[in-house]
Amino acid sequence: MNTNERFFYEPRKGHGLPHNPLNAIIGPRPIGWISTRNAQGQQNLAPYSFFNCFNYDPPIIGFASTGWKDSVANIVETGEFVWNLTTRTLAEQMNQTSAALPRGTDEFEFAGLTPVAGNIVAADRVAESPVNFECKLTQCIQLTAANGDKIDTWLVLGEVVAVHIEKHLLSADGIYQTALAEPVLRAGGPSAYYGISDEQRFDLHRPTL
Repeated sequence: MNTNERFFYEPRKGHGLPHNPLNAIIGPRPIGWISTRNAQGQQNLAPYSFFNCFNYDPPIIGFASTGWKDSVANIVETGEFVWNLTTRTLAEQMNQTSAALPRGTDEFEFAGLTPVAGNIVAADRVAESPVNFECKLTQCIQLTAANGDKIDTWLVLGEVVAVHIEKHLLSADGIYQTALAEPVLRAGGPSAYYGISDEQRFDLHRPTL
């Protein structure tokens, strides 16, 4: 393809667009809805749009925080956190927990959500969320640029030590039904989110040689 037909930019020089397209291209992305407690027992709940799963066995998930936010501080302090699945019916409340509230404010109470104690970790689960992962911290990594400069962004990785799934999301043969949960996914721009549906599903099988 003629490269003149493509928009080109070098991120360090700026993109020149109304909004950075990076997180719109790498999307939709799962939402890291992370609940924690600090050493004093105060709970915190916040969504992170840079989130994913990084290993199968043991299961490891992670999220990135721009800045040393309460979630990161609490996890480093206690070594524990919970990931909660954001669904379409919980989208508004998830968004409420993104508000810049004073440190120590209870986001569960602010968003009208119910905390439930974890089975293994001290951090609370969101009772209204149909899937929760209880996690133990494995690594907290400060990101660096290609030139070695440290960035004020922190990648938190945790091993999933307990999983809670509402039974209606499992088929008769025990297969988790992704679309049935109506997960909410973050896209680009200041406000874009997406859902998924079975109508958009297609299947591919790995090739055999």
